[in-house]
This record gives sequence, C-alpha cells and structure tokens, in this order.
Amino acid sequence: MRPFAFERADDLAQAARLGTGTGQGQTDAKTQYLAGGTTLIDLMKLDVLRPERVIDIGPLRRSHDFIDVDPAGLYVGAFAKMSVVATHPGVIEGYPAIAESLQLAASAQLRNMATLGGNVLQRTRCAYFRDPTWNACNKRNPGSGCAALKGYNRNHAVLGVDDSCIAQYPGDFAVALVALEAQVDLTGPQGPRRLSMESLHAPLDGQPHIETTLRPGEIITGFLVPAAAWNRRSLYLKVRDRTSYEFAISSAAVALDLDGESVRQVRIGLGGMAYRPWRSTEAEHSLMGKVLTEANAEIAAAAALNDAKTHGDNDYKPELARRTLVRALLQAKSKSLTAGA
Repeated sequence: MRPFAFERADDLAQAARLGTGTGQGQTDAKTQYLAGGTTLIDLMKLDVLRPERVIDIGPLRRSHDFIDVDPAGLYVGAFAKMSVVATHPGVIEGYPAIAESLQLAASAQLRNMATLGGNVLQRTRCAYFRDPTWNACNKRNPGSGCAALKGYNRNHAVLGVDDSCIAQYPGDFAVALVALEAQVDLTGPQGPRRLSMESLHAPLDGQPHIETTLRPGEIITGFLVPAAAWNRRSLYLKVRDRTSYEFAISSAAVALDLDGESVRQVRIGLGGMAYRPWRSTEAEHSLMGKVLTEANAEIAAAAALNDAKTHGDNDYKPELARRTLVRALLQAKSKSLTAGA
C-alpha cells in the first residue's frame, strides 16, 4: 500500500468540503472516501487504487444509519450496515427482494462491516482490473485496451458492454434497488439532490474508468424504495459457483403485481450479466397484461437477453440468465399467490 494522507469528516458539510477533489467510482481519483472500507482498502492493498488522500466519513453513521418503513415506502440511510437491513422485519415482510439481496451477499463478517452506500459503489471483480501486472485495462489504465476481450472471460458481462471493457458489476443489492425503482439521495458541495438508482452508474461510452455519475465531493446519504403494489411480491434469485461467499454469475430481482395469474405490473433487474446493475424494461413490456405462464416467462427472458454480446468463455451466460429469470418469475408468481398479497 502506498503512502496517503488521512483525514476525518465529522459531518456532511465537512465531508463535502474535504472531498471536493473526490471521484467516487473513478479509478484515477486522487481523493477517496472511506466508510466501511471493505472495497477501498482491498484495492489499495492490491495497488489498483492509489489515492493521495483518504477521508474517513465513518462518523456520519451517527445520523445516516436509519431504517424507516412507512406508507410512503422504505427509506434507509446509506451508512446502515448490510446485516442490519437484511434482518429488519419490515424489510423482510414488505421488501423481500431487498432483504434477500443483502442476505445472499458476501460473508457474515463483511455484511457486519459494509455500508449500503459503499455496497452499491463496489468495484468489479475482473481479474484484469484487480491485478496491475496486466497493463491492458481501460478501467484501471485508460486507453490501454481490455485484456479480457481475448483473455479468459467466463464471468464477464454480456449486456451494456463495448470493446472498451467487458467487466461485470458484482453487486446484489443494487440489482434489487434498480428493479424496485429506488431513488438515491446525495449531498455534496453543490447541495443535496436525488436521482434514480438506474442513473447512478454511468454507461460505458468508451470510458470504463468513470463508473458513476457522482459529482466531486458527493456522498450517498440514503435510498428510497417507493411504496408500490409489487414490492411484497418480490424476490432476489442468485446463481453462483458455490453457495456461500461468492459473486453471482447470474441473478434476477423480480417484483410482480398480479390480477389472478395475469401481470398488471412487473419489475425486473438482472445481475451478473452487465457492466452495471441492469433493468430489463424489454422483459417487463413483454409480460404486461399477459398470463404469467412458463412460455410467456421464456419469451420475456429472451427479450431481456436479446442484445447480449459474448466473447468466448462467457458464451453460456445468456442461456443461464434466461433460465434464471424464468425461474425467478415463476417463483415470484407462486410466492404472491400463497402470500395472499
């Protein structure tokens, strides 16, 4: 790990002032915020991130680790720990996809340390990004190329990619947030603002080293999941190479509002497939107003992966994603009927 200056912010105003030069989600940023530290410290040890200054924003937890469930929806502070939100009765009952996405993530030790805000900003597990001996990585070394294109790419993304990068977004929680149309509260030098979870992560556009739309000095302070008829009929299904402490090779967050067996509304997020948390509006539109049969679920799954682009070792991924989504939809249908929601 390289030398760096360390400072602590005791409140949002101080954090914004100290963090004017931060670039959360930018690999080459010279200043980085530290909350739980479960990603940042890892990457600093690997010499992937080389910040000159680290700002500890842990003290902000005192005012931003809340969990509120009311008629308007679910509102959680960005400094709440993953383990606490995952076991909250109101989240489990009213927003099961959120609870399940957190329960299935990482290890118990990490869930006890990691904050929700840091979790959605976690970096890819692409080996070419995390190993500086590989020079060709546009995410770590802009303009150098992408070694994964012709290298071993079994776990790499097939949606939302271009030739600049095929790294996979590794998170679970953000996939559920995207599916449930969550909003993100931010505070920075220019004041507070709110944006959709879908717009938090930037599209590639040939600049994979810029992963988010956060402005310099901005901090995520909370997440709002609006109240909706489909929230209780939601689930998060995760497929991985082993059953604990492993990242998804395919996952689906599904939320349904049914009229009998017909789909009034559906929300779908895909994980393990894309450069960022992926909302599949194509699959949603395919199902609207239709009876949720296995055949119709398969049509929706095909629509979700219609634009998939593979690179050899990950040729299996579109089919796995289709099967994952079909299974998730049918499980959600069964869950909604038996729950009587």
